Amino acid sequence: MIDRITALIASKDLVALKHALSDSNALELAQLVNELDEVETAIVFRVLPHDVATETFEYLESNAQRRLLNALRRDEVIDLLDDMSPDDRTAFLEELPPQVTKELLALLPESERKIAETLLNYPKYSVGRLMTPDYVAVKPGWTVLEVLDYIRENGKDSETLNVIYVTDKRERLIDDIKIREFLLAPLEKKVSDLMDSKYLYLLAEENQEAAVTKFRSNDRVALPVTNAQGYLLGIVTLDDILVVAEEETTEDIQKFGGLESLDLPYDQTPLRIMITKRAGWLVILFLSEMLTATAMSYYEAEIAKAVVLALFVPLIISSGGNSGSQAATLIIRALALGEVALTDWWRIMRKEILSGIVLGLILGTIGFLRIFIWSYFSDLYGPHWLLIGLTVGFSLVGVVLWGTLSGSMMPMLLKRLGFDPATSSAPFVATLVDVTGLVIYFSVAELILRGNLL
Repeated sequence: MIDRITALIASKDLVALKHALSDSNALELAQLVNELDEVETAIVFRVLPHDVATETFEYLESNAQRRLLNALRRDEVIDLLDDMSPDDRTAFLEELPPQVTKELLALLPESERKIAETLLNYPKYSVGRLMTPDYVAVKPGWTVLEVLDYIRENGKDSETLNVIYVTDKRERLIDDIKIREFLLAPLEKKVSDLMDSKYLYLLAEENQEAAVTKFRSNDRVALPVTNAQGYLLGIVTLDDILVVAEEETTEDIQKFGGLESLDLPYDQTPLRIMITKRAGWLVILFLSEMLTATAMSYYEAEIAKAVVLALFVPLIISSGGNSGSQAATLIIRALALGEVALTDWWRIMRKEILSGIVLGLILGTIGFLRIFIWSYFSDLYGPHWLLIGLTVGFSLVGVVLWGTLSGSMMPMLLKRLGFDPATSSAPFVATLVDVTGLVIYFSVAELILRGNLL
């Protein structure tokens, strides 16, 4: 497809180009345009029907949107921005430099400029930045017939018609009613007869993460947005929430990997920014791992007496780090999904203590069996192989238990202190458990091997 489009653009056969694009929907066109250069993108948009061009623009990646605006004429830019849905336009404008945003806002008609400025005035990452003022609201005294007539006349500009909102004389939200209720009710019935005053809403100043949680737990396609006094300001739809949820998931995954979250896709992030985002965590983790060397030096005498203990250091610390990473990942995700709360810390701790003991026994048994079997084919562990096996086995139980507890409790602690739980990423937990794991290992060795190897 891309080769055919570029060939038609090169031959300047705009009629054939328009025909070739006619069978593609907006999402397919956006994927196509993302692969074209600035000039080719402008040509494609000029042959598209106006409504298709606007919808396609909303699906484009942010860098492709900026390329296109640079290539279009002033009147074409105004048409695109004017016809965009307010929430998508806000998402586009907030990523631009302030001066560019100011210039583009000046191009908009006064009514649309006021809407855009209102949405941009809400705090970044707030629900207000996501909402659109395009919705249908009715009054409790209307009949079903009046509601249906109103929807026919005004519904074409609404973001969604799945839910109709009910407001009082002062425009405060008092209920929401599914459209099917109006379609199935007698025409003479009043809106107030269909109301149950049970409705969900979002606050404009609320964090977007709260909106994601509310959508996820209530299975809604749209939710109304009010201010603190209950006045209906707009609605947030599921498509915008899915974008936020994807960004949150991406950010958490990147933090799990031990780096700051990237503001742009990987292939669009400059090398300088990539290094800056990764270097900080690497330095912190490197300095933390130095504590491992410090711990090793503290037990230098024990290692000198029983060099065989050093053979199992990687096994011990990696097992603790892996168990900690597992627990941290599970708890962070459970917190993000609202499956657990801070008040559940004792229940989580009890569960993780049992999990840590069982997992430690499994790994400890395998470690002991490994030494037991090797002792029949090698003299590597000497005459005290049984004591060494017990040391490794019991150490693994202790280290895995500690790793599981650390990994599960650290996200809870960070959240309690007001930090993002994702910052207790897997590498950070692993580093913490590495150091403490060595202390556990050599402490167990001192107890079991004292008077024999030590």
